[in-house]
Amino acid sequence: MSAPESPLLAIVGNPNSGKTTLFNLLTGLRQKVANYPGVTVEKKIGECWSQHGKKLRLIDLPGAYSLNARSPDEAVLRDVLLGRRSDTPKPDKVVLVLDAANLERNLYLASQILELGLPTVVALNMVDIAESKQWRIDVKKLAEELGVPVIPMQATTGKGLIELKAAMSREDLPPSRWHSAPLPDEIRASLMSTRAQLLLTGAAHERTSLLEPLYLLSDHDPLHAGIRDEQLGQILKGREALEQAHPGWEDQLVHDRYTAIEKLCKDVLHRPEIEPPTITQKLDAWFLHPVFGGVTLLAFLVFLFYLIFKVAEGPMGWIEEGFGALGTWVTNMMAPGDLRDLIVDGAISGVAGVVVFLPQILILFFFIGLMEDTGYMARLAFIMDRLMSVVGLNGKAFLPFLSSYACAVPGVMAARTIDSPKDRLITVLIAPLASCSARLPVYLLLISAFMPDTVSLLAKASVMVGLYALGTFGAFAFAWLFNKGVMRGANAPMILEMPSYKRPSLKGIFLLVWQRAKAFLVRAGTIIFGISILIWAAANYPVDSGLRMQERALADQIEVLSSKSEDSPELEAAKVQLADIKSRHLAQSFAGRAGHLIEPVIKPLGYDWKIGIGLIGSFAAREVFVNTMSVVYAVESDDEDMTPLRERLHAEKRADGSPVYTPLVCISLLVFYVFAMQCVSTMAIVKRETNSWYWMWFQLFYMSGTAYVLSLAIFQIGTALGY
Repeated sequence: MSAPESPLLAIVGNPNSGKTTLFNLLTGLRQKVANYPGVTVEKKIGECWSQHGKKLRLIDLPGAYSLNARSPDEAVLRDVLLGRRSDTPKPDKVVLVLDAANLERNLYLASQILELGLPTVVALNMVDIAESKQWRIDVKKLAEELGVPVIPMQATTGKGLIELKAAMSREDLPPSRWHSAPLPDEIRASLMSTRAQLLLTGAAHERTSLLEPLYLLSDHDPLHAGIRDEQLGQILKGREALEQAHPGWEDQLVHDRYTAIEKLCKDVLHRPEIEPPTITQKLDAWFLHPVFGGVTLLAFLVFLFYLIFKVAEGPMGWIEEGFGALGTWVTNMMAPGDLRDLIVDGAISGVAGVVVFLPQILILFFFIGLMEDTGYMARLAFIMDRLMSVVGLNGKAFLPFLSSYACAVPGVMAARTIDSPKDRLITVLIAPLASCSARLPVYLLLISAFMPDTVSLLAKASVMVGLYALGTFGAFAFAWLFNKGVMRGANAPMILEMPSYKRPSLKGIFLLVWQRAKAFLVRAGTIIFGISILIWAAANYPVDSGLRMQERALADQIEVLSSKSEDSPELEAAKVQLADIKSRHLAQSFAGRAGHLIEPVIKPLGYDWKIGIGLIGSFAAREVFVNTMSVVYAVESDDEDMTPLRERLHAEKRADGSPVYTPLVCISLLVFYVFAMQCVSTMAIVKRETNSWYWMWFQLFYMSGTAYVLSLAIFQIGTALGY
């Protein structure tokens, strides 16, 4: 006979109430993060043990302001608590997190949850902030009124955690006796009638009370998460009938609920007649100042970029050296052959191409977590709202776009914080236009190829800045175009609650960093791993046995000659001969044939079949272009020293003797890489976040189409002008 399953407790509360901090405090690393099917809402489940060693299962439900859903987050919360989701069991108990410094606002959602009749314990969080405002909350009176245990605590420091665990593990945890306001008889009668109709379509369930049809009829979520199309039609009919019979019924229920909450707060919350200015008010006087707020934000962003692009260089170098040492070890341990080449050049190099960006990802998400936990994230969105509104977005779209300068994968994932489905989708579609760090090796190679060493560093830096500006301008232009054309509709105003500043929970931040890093490596890394192996295979097969024998013989000869002298004429001649054989082998491979196949398409852009191989290879990740070109031209190069490859680009000639990499061709290639969607891992994340193949392919075609048209125009116009 199997042991009974541990009880499931739901952690619920308003956004910024400390709900997730409390969940992380209780579970630590004993949690799993996934997505609810059909939406991008995160599903976090974990485990903890009570003071008596009793195992408890926890689920961190999305933060919400009401069960009258206006977003997928609130729809998921409603459906889980009502037992409407087949993928998530109905919780046995509820841990209701309230912000003590914003009690009246938090009690609106709390009153709705308490009326569901689930055994509940209230975690009265942030009591330190309430005390700093000289508020006094009668905890005993509040517990008596609500009819459930109320535990004052500070989730960031763990104060009150023992008492909370003791209350959570109680077998006799009671449901609340408090009802904010009874339903008017006429609305109750209408709901009874509507419920019968909802039962016919399966929208409502036999086992639920009138609260389910009440919250279904007040559903205003644009996506209507958890509701099928045939059910939605019946719900809309019921809402229309209720509105005709009782105009303004929703406003009446909201008014009645807030009236009861005001009465409760008068009994349990005591405020001073004159409240002293809080730390939040003092900081906001600076951070939200029209001038100093923008200067502070700019300084913060410069510091963040410095960390991402400069400080991360050291750890990135260590990772590259580590994978290089691993490749050398495998090379020395295994006999020469295709299997060794597959492991070293395909698997290890492919994984290294993703893992090398991990330091940047860690730094980025650490600061995202820090901004969220302290309350500065809401201020950042507020400051940027005016700028983003020019292209039809609101301030919440700024951070995902900013994140994409490091890597579009976390940038797309960061768009989850945007409430409006339209704004969220547009942000996801334009995020990859930010010039990510993977473009840097390509930019550096091509700039050095058409700008000789005699050109000043300032001129080269200006070109680099111009490329970043071009991508940014393109993103803003497409955001405006999507708002005015493809996705017409009213722009969603930014409704933002400014939370109080609070001390960050480093444990919670590091847990966020761990989760995001793990998601990046697992979801993006595995794709790159597979694609890298495919590229290696395409560049090495079919095998010409004669060329392969000559290649290995020359490789052995070079190894022997290198052991004697590193600059002998025989060694240089052998290297030139080996490079020629590798180039011939590549031309006969699947990759070479593919380059020849697409040459008629890319020739108007000034590209030959060898550049075509680079374009195909870099589809796995943009930085692969440099490595692919190294294979094509059979020279050794890396991001730090690309001189041999640059010299080979200078020396490359067409059949008529003219140079391939003219300044015009290099500029055309640079513009192509600014706009083209050359990143399969980003495409995979876009598919996952939008839950749609359509938008993934739409993004691929609009970005790559723009890249092709602009590169074509640059090359053809430049050629016509004699450049």
